[in-house]
Amino acid sequence: MHKPKFVVVTGGVLSGLGKGLFIASLGKILKMRGYNVIPIKIDPYMNVDAGTMNPMEHGEVFVLNDGSEVDMDLGTYERFLDVNLTTKSNITTGKIYKKVIEKERKGEYLGKTVQLIPHLTAELKSWYREVAGDADIVLIEIGGTVGDIENQIFLESVRELSLEEDVFFIHSTLVPVIKVVGEQKTKPTQQSVRMLREIGIFPDMIYCRSEKPLLDNIKKKISRFCGVPEDYIISGPDVSNIYDIPLLLEDQGVGEKVLRGLGLEERKIIDDELSKWKKFVNNIDNPKRTVKIAITGKYTYLHDSYVSILEALRHCSGELSCKIDLKWIETTDIESGRIDVKEALGDVDGIIVPGGFGSRGTEGKIECIRYARENNIPFLGLCFGFQLAVIEHARNLCGLKDANSTEINPNTPHPVIDILPEQKKIKDKGATMRLGAHEAILKDGTIVRKLYGKDVVSERHRHRYEVNPDYIKILEKNGLIFSGVSPSGRLMEFLERPDHKFFVATQAHPEFTSRPLKPNPLFLGFVKACLIQGQ
Repeated sequence: MHKPKFVVVTGGVLSGLGKGLFIASLGKILKMRGYNVIPIKIDPYMNVDAGTMNPMEHGEVFVLNDGSEVDMDLGTYERFLDVNLTTKSNITTGKIYKKVIEKERKGEYLGKTVQLIPHLTAELKSWYREVAGDADIVLIEIGGTVGDIENQIFLESVRELSLEEDVFFIHSTLVPVIKVVGEQKTKPTQQSVRMLREIGIFPDMIYCRSEKPLLDNIKKKISRFCGVPEDYIISGPDVSNIYDIPLLLEDQGVGEKVLRGLGLEERKIIDDELSKWKKFVNNIDNPKRTVKIAITGKYTYLHDSYVSILEALRHCSGELSCKIDLKWIETTDIESGRIDVKEALGDVDGIIVPGGFGSRGTEGKIECIRYARENNIPFLGLCFGFQLAVIEHARNLCGLKDANSTEINPNTPHPVIDILPEQKKIKDKGATMRLGAHEAILKDGTIVRKLYGKDVVSERHRHRYEVNPDYIKILEKNGLIFSGVSPSGRLMEFLERPDHKFFVATQAHPEFTSRPLKPNPLFLGFVKACLIQGQ
């Protein structure tokens, strides 16, 4: 009978130490050894999912194929492991409580007094096993830190799990340097491990985050005070390229040590996969060319809001061995006249207008799109950027004065972007929101057909508004090509301009499907066009 093994990663001292990157990197080196790995991220907040959370607080909302809106760490998992996850890989307090309460309301507990222990912990353990499926190893990341009150039930669930299954515990902690003293300090690590042990969890390995590699004497000290073998104290120094982390873990034998702790065969890493990864990393770290790309938006100071776009560009960097010099453009500054659009974009080789919601900054984005079109600068529009490209075209090339989206102006005389009647009938989570993977049929002879190399593609969506079918004829008559449509022919999925070097936009979020060794075709085509532009 198949019996999966579990690796649980906890955090100490403070959040944001990069547990997600560690899990993804560990998963990568285990997968390179031929093991089937599946990750789970636990977020101890009461929200059922990340869909309603402000990116200023929580960063990017990542969308899975099944339409789930999840924590951005799942995007990291998907990219490193090259897998498509489901909603089951993201557990929140709201989600698990909702499940238990629904079962209680249906009488499934047979009159029992429903309690956190054993009922909620039992539900969590059942969840972990269900996600495991036929996987060899399940990687569980518990968000936040050991001292958080909201984390206690999740920590208890994995403690109980360790009594029933093979579980390897890894504690991620901070080893700071106090500048006045100038040495790495171990007390935060000692204290967080002590708290962990007080609740019955004894770490098998400690992953120490620090500015620089961990000193040998510091490893010895942590080992002595935390009861973990010195060889299992792992150094996690800051890196400029996150894709270096699997190689750093591999250099310290982390894969073999985890497999040993789980009682699994200590397989050698597959050479071909390792060499491909090393080449990818080297191309990013030692680029041969440079290209300058502008990203326009209203949260440009919050780079976490655009993580998947940044990683999709980095994947292109690794494929093409080019440095991508990003220029962040706050479109509210263009809208208000504080910055001239030519001043903002005059020195770039390409322009990305990403997704977004709300009216603030939209006129500035439209000006950026117009500048790209009129100056033949490579342009990539994503989701809202696609809709704004339609609006710019309608206003300036179709003579539809004041054309707009009803999201921005409900009273616009020309609603070229609108919620379609069939969308208004959707009653599921997100109401009229169109979520998850949807297919598009690409037209022969178009740029996107050449980039994807096939007739039918699937990309992920997160939006409510669509191109209004009543305006398609006039839009296309004046030079816009809708190069990809939904199977029904009703929804416009891709657009491009044949009179332009590279002017492509999509209603989807192709950044969600980009992978380190397989950059998304739209991003790769865009960066290639930018490189030609910069020559």
